[in-house]
Parts: sequence; C-alpha cells; structure tokens
Amino acid sequence: MPERKRVAVLADSDTRWKWGALTARRLVPDHQLTGFLLRGRATPTARQLGEVGVRADRLSEVTCAEFLAEIERERYDVVVLALVGGAVQAVLHGARALWSAPARRPVLVTGYVGVVYEKLADGLLLRHGADLVLANSRHDAQRFRAVYEGVGADAAAVTETALPFLGGAPYEPAGSRAHTVVFAVQPSVPDSRADRAYLLERAAGHARLHPEREVLIKLRSKPGEHTTHLEEQPYQRLAEKIPGGLPANCRLVYGNMGEVLDGADLLVTVSSTAALESLHRSIPTAVLTDLGIREALGNHHFLGSGCLASWDQIDSGLLPVGDPAWLAAQGVLSATDTGIGADTGADAYAVARAKVAGLLAAARLPSPAPYYTRTTAPGYLPGILARHHLAPDGTPLPGAVRPAAGESRLRRRLRGHLREAARGAYRHGVQRVAPVIRRLGEL
Repeated sequence: MPERKRVAVLADSDTRWKWGALTARRLVPDHQLTGFLLRGRATPTARQLGEVGVRADRLSEVTCAEFLAEIERERYDVVVLALVGGAVQAVLHGARALWSAPARRPVLVTGYVGVVYEKLADGLLLRHGADLVLANSRHDAQRFRAVYEGVGADAAAVTETALPFLGGAPYEPAGSRAHTVVFAVQPSVPDSRADRAYLLERAAGHARLHPEREVLIKLRSKPGEHTTHLEEQPYQRLAEKIPGGLPANCRLVYGNMGEVLDGADLLVTVSSTAALESLHRSIPTAVLTDLGIREALGNHHFLGSGCLASWDQIDSGLLPVGDPAWLAAQGVLSATDTGIGADTGADAYAVARAKVAGLLAAARLPSPAPYYTRTTAPGYLPGILARHHLAPDGTPLPGAVRPAAGESRLRRRLRGHLREAARGAYRHGVQRVAPVIRRLGEL
C-alpha cells in the first residue's frame, strides 16, 4: 500500500482554513492533514472551526517563523498557504531562504478563498513564487495570467480549478415547508453603520410583508470573534436597535453555510461567495443593488450573472435565475446539470492534481522564485517580511522562533549569534558565505 502523503495547511482565518483544508483534500485525496493557524487578528476560535466542519489530524497555532521551522524540521509533501497575500509572500521568501538551491522540499500551493474583486495585481504578485497559484474559474485564470505576463513574471503556476466547497444536493422547491429566504451577510461589505442597518431593516421588512415565509440572517461570527475581514458594526448589535425587534419569522442564525442552504429557497447577499455556492445548487440567488453596483461592494463581479436585484424586486416576488454562460465562465456548474452533487469540483482539479503529482515525482524542486525581491521591490518587500518577523533575506529575526524544549542556554545564544552573522554577511554582500553561516545556526 502506498504511503499516505503528508500535507500541511497554514491558514489565517476560519474561511481560509475551510478553503485550504478542502483544497488539500481535492489535490491529494489520500493524505495526512496537519493544520496550522497563523497567530494574528483573525485566528479562528474553536466554535468557528467547528462550524466550518473540516478537521485535521493535528492542529496548532504558530507564527510565520515557527511554521517555517516546522516545514524544515518535518517532511511535508505539500504545503497549502491559505493566507492573505502578504503572509503568503513571507512564507515563500522564508522557504526560499530554507531551500536556496534545488532540493527535496514541499510543493507550495496557494490561491483565493472566493470572489476576487479587489487588489487583483497586488494580491497576485504577493502570491507569485508558489508552485501552484489556483484560480477558481476560467475567468480568474485568464486574469491571473495577464497580471503575471504583464510584469514579465512566469505565469506557469496559474492553474484553473474551482471553489473546493461547491457541493450539496440540487435545489428542490419548498413544497409543504415554509418558503425560506437566507440573507448571507458579510463582515465588511457594506462597512457603514447606516448601510448595514438599512439592509437589516429591509430583510426584517420582507419578513413582515411575507409572514408565511422564514427569513434567516446568516451571520459569520459572534461579537468578539474575528473573520477574514473586520466587522466593526455587527448585525447582532444592529438587530437589538430595531424598534419592536425582529419579527417572529425573522431570526439570526449561525452554522455551516452548506447546511443553511439545504433549506433555502432564495439566497440574498451583497457579494458573498455564498452566492456561488447557492448558484451551484440552482437555488434562486439575488445579489443586491440597493446600495448601487460598485467596486467597493464587490457586486460588480456579478454583472451578467442575471442575479442583480433590489429588495423591492424581491418583495414583489422576483426569484433570479443565474445565466448559464456566466456560471460556466465563473467555474460554477449547476448540480442539476452535472448530477455529481457533493463531488463537484473533482474533475475541475484533475489538472492541478496532475501538476502536484509531477512535482512530487521530481527528485529536486528549484528554489521558490517570487517576483518581488529586494531588486524589484526594495521599498515594499522588506516591510512585508518584517511584519512577519523575517529579515529581508527571508530568515527569522532574532527571537522569532521560540527555542525547542530542553535546548541549552549556550546553544540558544550560539544559534542567535550565527543567525546575526548570516544577516551581517548578506548586508555586506558576502552572498556565498551567508547561507553557510545560517545553516550552521540551524544545527
């Protein structure tokens, strides 16, 4: 029996953990999954992780430098970086410092958790240098390659896939059960208190107008918890200020989005990736235009989808139907058309799996080669690395990695002096000597 592949996923939020772990499952079906949560503002709680519903064989919280020490010490076949762009860039440069020449190293994979509607060039260039940069659709793959080719960077890593969490049973009309409307809110879209209060009141107003319906306000987190984006005006607080409270047939809910969609007859959102999950299952889906169609809201991404609608239209009974051509371009295949339900995305990952298998079969892989270097971005890259306690050459700054249990004080001091000598060698241009000194410091 072949040995199970060892996969590590490093994530910095609940949604990115979901994307990373499910991506690992698609890329390497038979694997042992070790999960790492990047310590920071959005580190998910146990409740949030339980709601995601994707478990690892082992899960721990680390800094960027600690993760780099882990993947050097332990043998991982594949590393999935489910992180914001700056953190991906830090790990890639850290990996470049660890493996500065062709070596047996893990295959490095990254991508996006959902709809890419802002900071396209910035986010993509910060992800450049991974072995695979996953695009969730043909549309995204074309855009990603155009960005890389536009700066003269290698675009071979861009690989078309699909969102790994598209699945679930095809939609069936309510029948005897109550017609259920799900309003999928977002932590930061819109961001103003007035706009968020307006959307909540419209959802409550829809419930009052249709007392025979159930209106569910699907929340991402509880007050005090954090997600990928900051939520400064939680809907829970806004709901408390509605005169008379929410109507009896309108309530706040948590839980796994797939399970909430199991009973949905209409999904309403501003621009959440939940719209793609809903459309895949052929659930009527409305992308709100009440606050305009604007890049800041992200709903411009849905131009041509057939789903743009206002609460007024929803109140009047509109049930939008997604445009098939738009859905195909966005990597969203109807579950009713494919007939493969929860397995959707398996074929979409065939090319990516083949790429990973080819890289795993290689005796050695070249050193990671990000587009951003101290030559191409001398005023940008060092600050990104410093935020993750890495020096400009990608090596950990002093104290960035906690000493291993039982390590002697003298040994810790020696390691620190050697690392400092390596950084000094880099600063003074002694490029050939610096890696040797750094490696001595790792012994």
